[in-house]
Amino acid sequence: MTSGDPHVPGSVNLRDTGGLPAGRGRTRFGVLFRSGNLAQLHDDGVSAIGRLGIRTIVDLRAHDEVAHAPSRIDSLPVATAHVPLFLGSVTSFFSQDMSLSDMYRSLAEESGEQIVAAIRAVLGDPPALVHCTVGKDRTGVTVAIALAAAGVDREAIIADYARTEGLLPEWRNRDIVARLKQRHPEAVHLEELATRSPAPVMRAFLDDLEKRYGSAAGFLLAHGLTDQEVQRLRGVLVEEDGTVAERAAAAEKDLASNDSG
Repeated sequence: MTSGDPHVPGSVNLRDTGGLPAGRGRTRFGVLFRSGNLAQLHDDGVSAIGRLGIRTIVDLRAHDEVAHAPSRIDSLPVATAHVPLFLGSVTSFFSQDMSLSDMYRSLAEESGEQIVAAIRAVLGDPPALVHCTVGKDRTGVTVAIALAAAGVDREAIIADYARTEGLLPEWRNRDIVARLKQRHPEAVHLEELATRSPAPVMRAFLDDLEKRYGSAAGFLLAHGLTDQEVQRLRGVLVEEDGTVAERAAAAEKDLASNDSG
């Protein structure tokens, strides 16, 4: 993590999406967090989550994942929205030896309504934390779509997604790849699926959404989000730069003066 990331002992890949450029503004700090699972939080990590002011946690894991590694957040005054994003088994992607790009396309095609439900949960009572098991794929896709629909600059979204690869512990990567290779010795995409977050993959994913739906907002609208909710998403996640807001206020004041004259 960088010096600007929240320090939450026992967390995996936890970070704030604040500070990303969005046209003439930036994403707000302390509103949308993302991470891997919360099953290994230390006691001081639980306290750190509490200090972040998070009110909603959106858990994108399947029921069996939650049962195997329950979040250590029972003592926190937060609401948890459980929105399983894969319609099938997580392990099916490994057994099918699917590429990361194909996985993301499958997520968009098969879990559009669930992605909308996750984003709607974020809007319900922010600040919110969105997480899955390692915070790479399900979280990466959901957060990228939310940020893109809110007007965040594309390259900033891609860079935020790509950060995950450098935040996953090397020991974890070695262990999981070794175990997966034992189960699927002929597979060629295991390491990519389990440990990588390449910028070109997210760039291609966003390009594909734009090609098929016009925009990330168009994708959300096609799967049940309303125009009003898209506008609210932009208002919740993005704040205008002070200079822009000041110019807008001055312009409104001039217009009012001209109208009165």
